[in-house]
Amino acid sequence: MTIRPTSSDRVSALPLFPSLPALPASPFSLAGAGLVLRDWTDDDLPAMVELFDEAEVARWTPLPSPFDLEAARRYLARARDARGEGRRIQLAVTTDGGAPLGEVLAMPRGDGREVELGYAIGAAHRRRGLSSRTVRLVTGFAYDVLGSRRILLRIAPDNEASCAVARSAGFQVTDAPPDVVETPDGSRQTLRFWEHRRGGAAPRPRRG
Repeated sequence: MTIRPTSSDRVSALPLFPSLPALPASPFSLAGAGLVLRDWTDDDLPAMVELFDEAEVARWTPLPSPFDLEAARRYLARARDARGEGRRIQLAVTTDGGAPLGEVLAMPRGDGREVELGYAIGAAHRRRGLSSRTVRLVTGFAYDVLGSRRILLRIAPDNEASCAVARSAGFQVTDAPPDVVETPDGSRQTLRFWEHRRGGAAPRPRRG
């Protein structure tokens, strides 16, 4: 993984929560495994609608459905607020820094020794290995840049595609009690915890 900061990235964004690690300041990108993960921009709003206004995204993620242009604006604003507060970083998944193919999130938990990941790949871009490559790349980033000791995923047991991604990226199901969350439509969804610890399949990053 290659980290590509600009001169403004030399100082990280300081979190409002002192126990959390400082997230890289924007603009920021990660490169590796044939991918470039970069910040979302206002120009990406139409692409967000195309990627996220889709049945499988609505089924497995907390994103609202339908996901229109106004929803995209609100989503990007919340993402920027959370980044500024040090609560999470959200990056567009691309192969060359251009058109977004999906999204990945990294969310420090507690004192930052654990980081939870989330991701979504657009329907037109699935079955290309993008999810597993993205998870592996951001897992390395969480270890070597954020200083994490354990990386987590929360996945519904019947989400077979995401379970396969977790296994391919070196994650294992934990014996922790499942998490029950409320979805945007008011229903409840059970999520199992998967974990990755240093020594697994994640790549080590190189600083650019």
